[in-house]
Amino acid sequence: MSDTIASLRRQISGAEDLQSVVRTMKAVAASSIGQYEKSVRALSDYHSVVELGLEACFRYTTSHPIFAKDTLPQDAQRTSAVVFGSDQGLVGRFNDEVASYAVQTLSALPIKPEIWTVGERVHAHLADEEMHLMGQFAIPNTVKAITPFVGKILMEIGTRHSQNDGAELYLFYNRPASGSAYTPVSQRLLPLDEEWQDNLAERTWPSENLPEVIGGSIMTLQMLIREYLFVSLFRACAESLASENASRLAAMQRADNNINELMEDLKRTFHHLRQSGIDEEMFDVISGFEALNGKET
Repeated sequence: MSDTIASLRRQISGAEDLQSVVRTMKAVAASSIGQYEKSVRALSDYHSVVELGLEACFRYTTSHPIFAKDTLPQDAQRTSAVVFGSDQGLVGRFNDEVASYAVQTLSALPIKPEIWTVGERVHAHLADEEMHLMGQFAIPNTVKAITPFVGKILMEIGTRHSQNDGAELYLFYNRPASGSAYTPVSQRLLPLDEEWQDNLAERTWPSENLPEVIGGSIMTLQMLIREYLFVSLFRACAESLASENASRLAAMQRADNNINELMEDLKRTFHHLRQSGIDEEMFDVISGFEALNGKET
């Protein structure tokens, strides 16, 4: 009996320690969600400003060598993708869903894509699918770390695409939805072709005062293109990190609830065994007392 009670004490103590870790991870995830969601909101405004600048430039620049003309033969083109996942576990189906979505989308393309992954977990998923993996990036752990991280991606992708104006680049990541939900999405970031240019140029200017580009329109356009690529990758990374932490928060909440249920069962069993032990001891005392009285009479 004592060994069983001692064992239950150890299990209860272990469950309490585990619950403390889980609640700490919940607090960290909740705090991280806030900073990434704040950066996403700020990026949305900045992204709109960059697109307005591009629209203004296109009013004066109808064509330029930076835009792909889609004249390359299909076998000379290059298709690449960046898939954002996580380095750590305890995120539910976060990596499974974005990896499955990327595989399904990329498998339908006529050219087998070269894939860069962001995070060890999603890299393993895509390796199991025998995708053409080119490299892996570590996930930034703060908002400030996203900027140099995006610079590394742009440098790597730029090296691969520098001799191929018709190259395609896709982004795959999870985007936050309501509550702790998220949904896998994709974006065709490159090429910056005539279709992309026309879509921006056809937008209605938000005011009656038409824009004017000061200085050389080509130089301004090139600067805005760089900002467009940067902010697109930054937003994809920030939204993926916000989704990851939301998924981890939900997973930790489920774990916390499970630990609570386990502790209730352990404590109920512990108190039952302890009461049974007390009852047995009381019965032995009473039996001994009655036996003693019987001898005296």
